[in-house]
Amino acid sequence: MLTTREGGVSNPPFDSFNLGDHVGDDPAAVAANRKRLAEGIGLDPSRLVWMEQVHGRTVTTVSGPQEGPVEATDALVTNEPNLALVVLTADCVPLLLGDPTTGVIAAVHAGRVGARVGVVPAAVKAMGELGAKPENIEVLLGPAVCGKCYEVPAAMMADVDKHLPGSASKSRAAKPALDLRAGLWNQLEGLGIGKLGVDPRCTFEERTLFSHRREPGTGRLGGVIWVDPS
Repeated sequence: MLTTREGGVSNPPFDSFNLGDHVGDDPAAVAANRKRLAEGIGLDPSRLVWMEQVHGRTVTTVSGPQEGPVEATDALVTNEPNLALVVLTADCVPLLLGDPTTGVIAAVHAGRVGARVGVVPAAVKAMGELGAKPENIEVLLGPAVCGKCYEVPAAMMADVDKHLPGSASKSRAAKPALDLRAGLWNQLEGLGIGKLGVDPRCTFEERTLFSHRREPGTGRLGGVIWVDPS
């Protein structure tokens, strides 16, 4: 599932369903929002696993509830039922992956740096170590800043596209830009992923979503995946 910025208790500029505890929001409000998220999906808050995201390619496999966020990781993998993995974003690409035949799932945070250095292939590899097969994996690429809105220097665009082919784009002003979802889609196809889907919403354009590029110091959206054995 994917959250929006609506339905929570946080005050501006985090209004209102901010799930990030590292952006300066009132900790009590974040805790209340996270509790609402857990209740909304029918799990105890302790069954939600969070990440200390650092824009890298580290993948962590978890087998049960954690004490606090998993440190310095940008992808979580598990095959534990009723254990929800959460990725937080506000322009970066959230990816939710699952192999319905084995119950192996993953949540991945892929910003420009993480996508460039291969966090997604690393997550797929970790899923394989738990028995998942690429042809059985289904992937959703969530809302992110689009290729028309993500202007970058030309050298940066060329560098990212070299490592993530298909990510080069042009903004509406015909300036160099990046479309990370397009590059990640190409990468996932190359890995032999069985089914791909994308939520086309642009975080910069869609006001019901948080966007750091539009509003620096804003909140974070949540992408959540779990296996309900019932």
